[in-house]
Amino acid sequence: MRRIPLALLLALLSSMALADQFVGQASVIDGDTLEIHGTRIRLWGIDAPESSQVCRGEDSLQYRCGAQAANDLDAFIARRTVNCVPVSLDQYGRTVATCSVGGADLGEWLVLHGLALDWPQYSKGRYGVAQHNAERAGRGIWKGSYVEPWLYRACGRANGKPAACSDDASSHP
Repeated sequence: MRRIPLALLLALLSSMALADQFVGQASVIDGDTLEIHGTRIRLWGIDAPESSQVCRGEDSLQYRCGAQAANDLDAFIARRTVNCVPVSLDQYGRTVATCSVGGADLGEWLVLHGLALDWPQYSKGRYGVAQHNAERAGRGIWKGSYVEPWLYRACGRANGKPAACSDDASSHP
């Protein structure tokens, strides 16, 4: 019996996992992560505030922007069927996919409503126009100030407390 090298086996398994679409009722884990049939799916090309993250509204008061992104996404999906097309696997082994409901790209919807940011490092600017429109209209996080989710996570990894990481000196006005 011939042994298959582990790297080859993992590559085969990941390509098999990416071959199928995920279709069904989704549970919202956070503003950019869903679960369908027990599989965690990270929305491709965007980054939403973390669940513990706070932003400041137009009144300068803090609000839970991460929770708002998740709650608004859940309300938008409204128990409708979600269709996800896998793009890749992330560093944690999660499926990264573009997902839609009722023909609407969930990543684009989140960015357009100011609930997430285009993440050009991955999207290559796919959601840049939606982000520009959200910023110009002052929707969601664009009403006040925020810290980019990727900077918030980096602060947390450096042992920062959520409130301190959310009110960074480099927050966007």
